[in-house]
Amino acid sequence: MANPGTAKPGSGSSALSRRTLIGAAAAAFMLAGCKAAADETPTPAPSPTATGPAGPNGRFTMATAANPVTLDPALAVDTESFRVTRQVFEGLVGVDPLTSAPTPLLAKSWTKSEDRRTYTFELRRDVTFHDGEPFNAEAVRRNFERWFNLPESARSDSLMYRSVFRGFSDTPQTAVYKECTAVDEYTVRVQLTEPLDSFIPALAAPAFGMSSPKALADGSADALTQERNGRKVSAYGVQPVGTGPFRFVGWDGDTVELAAYPEYWGEPGQIGTVVFKTISSPEGRLRALKKEQVDGYDLVTVNDVGDLARNGQQIQQRDPYSILYLGINSNFPGLDNVLMRRAVAHAIDKPAVLDGLFLNGTKPANQFLPEKLGLTSDSATGYGYDTDKARELLLEAGYDGRELPFYYPRHVTRTYLPTPEKVYARLSSQLTAAGFNIRPVPVDWSEGYLDRVQGKEDRAFHLLGLAGTYEAGDNFVGTLFGRYTEEFAFNDPEVFLGVDKARAFPEGQEQTDAYHAITDRISERVPAVPLAFPISALALSPRVSSYPTSPVLHEIFNRITLTER
Repeated sequence: MANPGTAKPGSGSSALSRRTLIGAAAAAFMLAGCKAAADETPTPAPSPTATGPAGPNGRFTMATAANPVTLDPALAVDTESFRVTRQVFEGLVGVDPLTSAPTPLLAKSWTKSEDRRTYTFELRRDVTFHDGEPFNAEAVRRNFERWFNLPESARSDSLMYRSVFRGFSDTPQTAVYKECTAVDEYTVRVQLTEPLDSFIPALAAPAFGMSSPKALADGSADALTQERNGRKVSAYGVQPVGTGPFRFVGWDGDTVELAAYPEYWGEPGQIGTVVFKTISSPEGRLRALKKEQVDGYDLVTVNDVGDLARNGQQIQQRDPYSILYLGINSNFPGLDNVLMRRAVAHAIDKPAVLDGLFLNGTKPANQFLPEKLGLTSDSATGYGYDTDKARELLLEAGYDGRELPFYYPRHVTRTYLPTPEKVYARLSSQLTAAGFNIRPVPVDWSEGYLDRVQGKEDRAFHLLGLAGTYEAGDNFVGTLFGRYTEEFAFNDPEVFLGVDKARAFPEGQEQTDAYHAITDRISERVPAVPLAFPISALALSPRVSSYPTSPVLHEIFNRITLTER
């Protein structure tokens, strides 16, 4: 199997033939792989685009919708943090650019024992961390042990490690991870307490990027003593050290800068400097691209499409691999009654919510597993839009008209939620029409929206979603509903046990049946209402000839190619 780290830049699904112009305004420009003519001839970008004698020297600037929270991948939970850390860090396992299947990366190969509890990895021998420290089995062991022994003060409820491995060293009764052993300098063995079919795919998630053990120690990685953008981070969280194609240079307010690592073991590509610039508004990102202040931006909105096409910019669409949902807090008075939660589901007209706010190809969802996984259940309970039925259920549930706080984010664009305020407005209008007494609670994304809707805040409803990072059903139903969380306050042992069983089954009909049963149970209990499988897209300057678009957002910038204009 080919190692993605040695692939030629521009290969895979990012080729020009895969570019797609989306949305109604783009219908007149349906020329697959072609660029629409610009209204004016732009000034050529000043940055060089080729790999010179000294190595990569191209410059790529991307506008992002929000600041990263931390650059320590083990503690990150947000897309923008992972967007940066994916450039700096690599895991044992990579992602195939065409299929998103797991492929060798820092591990050249692996085997598993007959009982599927022990995995042995053979490591690459030509890798160093950006601080010059060697990458070897001991470094892998220390990363696994760090994750397992993470102090409670550094954990959040939505950490990827918690979702995948279930427990830490202080909760060994629930932990799936048991031990990591350095067999020799370049062989490492990981033992689990039980079979975990998604173990290898999960290791491709950005949270499991390998950090320099020396840098972790020097940066007191588990001590969140600094503040960055209103959030607590460690010294390591603002000075990360990995093995990836780009090393960290600086993080100044809204700007993160990276540079090509000269000793990178893989294909260096063209890009010598990467800049992430936060521009929170879609209009601002579009203006920056048109003025050639940036080379691309993610999270294209419906309103952007026509303008982008008219100005000769490219739009690249990703296959859908995220879920937008209306979260329900079962601890809020009344919402502990499943009849009231079912009333919520009947009150929502999903096509009307999506109409004109999401890119073409976005589909309404009635379950939480994207079609890409092939685990869709045909027997999930459907809640058709029926205001009368919703009112009947509210009456049966004894709803007394209590005010229901509905939290939604402001000043942000997410992969699964391009226009939060407008989506909230439509949902709240529909819920009000069905008899719910909604109180709006807008919260700026940068002011801790995630913490507030995933904690014990006094809320009834909230808008959120999940962008998949690896290919397994566990990435969705396991992350959201595989255990009790404060986000939903959903406590259903049948679902929890079902998720544990599905995770343990090898891929095949038994596993598929298990996920169908989980989906059916979730649809009956309604801990949240799935709304859509959104299409996401990014916009690129004409000087970008290839970009490694990925449904799991595994978009590494040494695979970007630029062209002189």
